[in-house]
Amino acid sequence: MSESRAPSTAVPPATSDQRSVVKAAGIIGIGTFASRILGFIRDMVMAGLFGATAAADAFYVAFRVPSLLRELFAEGSMSAAFIPVFTEYHQEKTKREAWELASAVFTTLLTIVTGTVLVGIAVTPVIVWYLAPGFHDNPAKLTLAIVLSRVMFPYLLFISLAALAMGILNSLRAFAAPAFSPLFLNVFMIGCALFLSPHLPEPIVGVAIGVVAGGAAQFAMQLPGLARRGFLFGWRFDPGHPGVRRIGRLMVPSLLGLSVTQINLTVSTILASFYVGGPTYLFYGMRLIQFPLGIFGVALATAILPTLSAQAARGAMDELRTTFGFGLRMILFIILPAMAGLILLRTPIVHLFFEHGTFTAQDTTETALAVLCYAVGLWAFGGVRIIVAAFYSMQDTTLPAISAAVAVAANILLSLVLMPMLGAAGLALATALAAMINGSILIVVLNRRLGGVEWGSVGRSSIRVVLACLPLIAICFWAASASLWTHPGEWIEKSVLLTVAIGGSVGGYLGVHVLLKSDELDVVWGMVRRKLGRVAGR
Repeated sequence: MSESRAPSTAVPPATSDQRSVVKAAGIIGIGTFASRILGFIRDMVMAGLFGATAAADAFYVAFRVPSLLRELFAEGSMSAAFIPVFTEYHQEKTKREAWELASAVFTTLLTIVTGTVLVGIAVTPVIVWYLAPGFHDNPAKLTLAIVLSRVMFPYLLFISLAALAMGILNSLRAFAAPAFSPLFLNVFMIGCALFLSPHLPEPIVGVAIGVVAGGAAQFAMQLPGLARRGFLFGWRFDPGHPGVRRIGRLMVPSLLGLSVTQINLTVSTILASFYVGGPTYLFYGMRLIQFPLGIFGVALATAILPTLSAQAARGAMDELRTTFGFGLRMILFIILPAMAGLILLRTPIVHLFFEHGTFTAQDTTETALAVLCYAVGLWAFGGVRIIVAAFYSMQDTTLPAISAAVAVAANILLSLVLMPMLGAAGLALATALAAMINGSILIVVLNRRLGGVEWGSVGRSSIRVVLACLPLIAICFWAASASLWTHPGEWIEKSVLLTVAIGGSVGGYLGVHVLLKSDELDVVWGMVRRKLGRVAGR
């Protein structure tokens, strides 16, 4: 009789977990959306002040160094390795033992990353030399990239500590402070670009200073939340702590596993340095891709990891399968229409946001081509985040690392093949194709490990999404074909047209889901209704 009751008792927790994931993803998504809006303003300021000049190329090459290391040591491997272990400690041990683990990890991380920063500053010329071989014939450009890299290296320390604080707060189901903390990076970069840069001999250095200040603010913003929950770090140098050793064992392979996109982007940056403006085109192209990916894909992956980890810790594999299937459906629900919209509206968006000051029409054309090549893999970028979260929740970082290594090799090979045909945009397409390869390997293995995924519900969801995208595609195609985009100026009219196109396409997409009685829309709308009901009842 106990076996016959098992299926019915598994449903309520799964439904509750789905609501928890959607609520957390909503909080993270709102924070990320605010950060992305500020990021667009930052990029518009940067494009207007520096365009696709040698200074901009040097900055974006230099920024790849802390960005890659951030993904390796901080937001990627740290969160993936720390959250499952900390969640297990928090659920199965005392609060004191969980605090001791957090403090031991903090002290160990602070020691290691401080050493890494000092060594990195010392060997920056070597790093930049290999990172930007296309700068070798331009000593001034190479020297500026070295200076900028050295200025920004301390950002790694602050963002690593911020990622640890985020891991603790997310494990405790506190998502607001970590979600809104990236706002400070954009605030400081914009502020320094506008008010500090004009007073410096090399203005772009002011933006690099803003990067470091913004990283420090991201860490500081999360400390009050840790203090309120009794998890403010203490000094506890104990690298032999069992939990620290487990996190270290999980973190080593995940250095490659979760950071595959950053590694591929770094490969692209190296090769793009041979093209004038190449690093800048790829940077702005990926910035547009990161808008929906960060707001929805990364937000959902961040929200779902603690839930998956808790389910894995108590051996609730049926619930884990249900939650994972739900995550895939939500990714398709959000990312596929975003992909279609970006592909069709790529040129109007780049033109409207970036083609000002020293950013030319040719720069718009090249950046829009990069957006197109990145966008075809948007579904893979988002899907990989969810799939990797499932592996990490089961404390398996080895298989994602192996798959990532295959993807990196594929990216290099595809880059060399596509560069002669598409230039810098070929590097973007290679990155997208490598993400597809990575996701395909991971989902095949995970499907076997979980004994199957809810492919029936995922398939039905995919059909609904494709049907709902039809009015979106029609509206976006109409807007992108308007002759207005060939006219100089007329920024207000262009802004209105793009706003109408985006609003109309979103309305048409959601309208079809209403007609089809979409489960995903029901979950999201149910959360919104409950939230509005609580607000109205106050």
